[in-house]
Amino acid sequence: MDQRLEQLTRWVEATLKISNAEVTPASSDASFRRYFRIRHDDESFIVMDAPPDKEDCGPFIRISAAMDGFGLNVPRVLQQDLDQGFLLLTDLGEQQYLQVLNPDNADGLYSDAIESLTKLQVNGANSTTVLPAYDHKLLRFEMSLFMDWLLQKQLQISLSSGVNKEFNKLFDQLAIEALAQPRVWVHRDYHSRNLMLTDLNNPGVLDFQDAVLGPLTYDLVSLLKDCYISWPRNKVEAWLVEYCDRIHHAGLAKDINQEQIVRWFDLMGVQRHLKASGIFARLNIRDGKPGYLGDVPRTLNYICEAAGWLSELQPLRQLISDEVLPRLD
Repeated sequence: MDQRLEQLTRWVEATLKISNAEVTPASSDASFRRYFRIRHDDESFIVMDAPPDKEDCGPFIRISAAMDGFGLNVPRVLQQDLDQGFLLLTDLGEQQYLQVLNPDNADGLYSDAIESLTKLQVNGANSTTVLPAYDHKLLRFEMSLFMDWLLQKQLQISLSSGVNKEFNKLFDQLAIEALAQPRVWVHRDYHSRNLMLTDLNNPGVLDFQDAVLGPLTYDLVSLLKDCYISWPRNKVEAWLVEYCDRIHHAGLAKDINQEQIVRWFDLMGVQRHLKASGIFARLNIRDGKPGYLGDVPRTLNYICEAAGWLSELQPLRQLISDEVLPRLD
């Protein structure tokens, strides 16, 4: 047993006033956080292990309280020890959307997720909780991860200064398009690995501590152009219609037509998928987590697909199709 797990077990037993706690891994993520499930009698809890020298539990606590107030189904903080970096949370179960999604249940599960996203965006507009801004600098930095980590470090692809200049101009334009959208609460990782199938108030929503104030369509991209599972374009477009109907009915972005939202959605997807592919390469190289590399082709294929109706993406599509994807086989 590692030292922090021993420390966590002692804290749990003291907090719950139990002995011989049954502590099992629940999940881990792409950060330094780990999660453990605690079972005692007929109860089940989750403990977050967030080393205080590497992770700050404060945002999770604040955002959890706010989202719970919005009506989202999120883990509630039952006990906390910020000095040690431990949070005792309610347990939303073990079934990720990714594990259960199939063509027969997808419409219902995505409808639930769109309803939950609408609650987040509409209620966030009236919240007193302050989130950091998803600004031009952050958007551009995220796209640089594709160039630095996937192209250069993972695949050893070098681009000429002229080509670099061309792509930097495109990335600036993508950031400008993102910032032209209405600003809402953005979860940032609203996808099938962070949505849990629950009996009540489905879905359970996890991993929201990095939320920001940012573009309307960002979380919609995370959900419908998921890096871990993909759907035919006609299904995605049907869910986009449902989303537009919901937010317009709720009074959000009511002066913006569906065509504009879909264009923003596709351009936002390019920004997110450049970022995600770079992060997957970084997880492999820096953190020794090669499992995410298998998701890079799906992630980049979304960009190639969008280039079919967005002509400004053609140079990027050509780079991905001719140079990047062949080297990932």
